Amino acid sequence: MRSIRRLLRGIATICVAVTFSVAAQDLPDDSVYQLQMSLQTQADTASTLDRWRGHPVLVSMFYASCGYVCPLLIRSTQQLDRGLEASVRRNLRVILVSFDPDNDTPEVLAALSSKHGIDDARWMLARADAGDVRKLAAVLGIQYRKLPDGGFNHATIISLLGPDGRVLATTSNPSHPEPEFVAALKKIAVTRENVSTP
Repeated sequence: MRSIRRLLRGIATICVAVTFSVAAQDLPDDSVYQLQMSLQTQADTASTLDRWRGHPVLVSMFYASCGYVCPLLIRSTQQLDRGLEASVRRNLRVILVSFDPDNDTPEVLAALSSKHGIDDARWMLARADAGDVRKLAAVLGIQYRKLPDGGFNHATIISLLGPDGRVLATTSNPSHPEPEFVAALKKIAVTRENVSTP
């Protein structure tokens, strides 16, 4: 019986690996989802960057102990989100990845989510290992460096990803995003009744 269970587990592992490989090959070369990075969310669950593949996604980077810029980024993204029609907003997802995985534990991220009244069903605050943080920042064009006091000097850029993970538009002014960015968001984040992913 144990050997049968081991065999079934082995088959399941192979199937998952093959499925993941095929899914990655289906992505365009310039898809952010080509970064096969593991994330740990504010709910202390394992996730991936392409968790909401099929949806439009706003993605940016932050760190929880930031006193001004990052809270502004979160509030501005929420305002952008709330400014959309309800049918559009339902389809949109948001991913914010921390620059500071050493300190931004799931508990810290959960507290930050609660503080800002974040919609945990559509928003993911996440941490990744330092190497993946650097790769994501490079792909998104977000320059950052750690300061002696433990904080981070960083650019504030929000990227709009299409359903396949391609960057469709960016803004470096979250408080007053360019009309072109907002137009791209409204155009891509249309109601799609056939989207069934969470």
